[in-house]
Amino acid sequence: MLAVVQRVSRAAVRVDDELVAAIGRGLLVLVGVADGDDERDCEQLARRIRNLRLFPSERRPLDLALDDVAGEILCVSQFTLLADTRKGRRPSFERAAPPDRARPLYERVVELLGARSGRFGAHMAVELVNDGPVTVIVDSRRGR
Repeated sequence: MLAVVQRVSRAAVRVDDELVAAIGRGLLVLVGVADGDDERDCEQLARRIRNLRLFPSERRPLDLALDDVAGEILCVSQFTLLADTRKGRRPSFERAAPPDRARPLYERVVELLGARSGRFGAHMAVELVNDGPVTVIVDSRRGR
């Protein structure tokens, strides 16, 4: 499971011009579920994201975690994070879990994070104001 985590001043998701979810200061998390991911990946990813020190303190630019700043989280499902671009010009998505397996795992990550969420599988307009910018990639399988 891969996540692109971005520190934001605010973020929102719209589907067909309808506001689906929005947050103020916090993290926008793009989540890609890989084939073979399971509950352990959900727990590992959520734990890492929750504990990342991505917010500034008076002492350091990256010193505080989300809970320290009472930040919010907005998750957006994004299977394209699993793209393989090594061959040809069209990305392959063979590493991505099929939607019927990805949806419950994505929803579990959202639950574990206590996050707001975009609409799984929908074409979404994601609006964000990057703060920093601070952007990190989290891989649930690293360190296993």
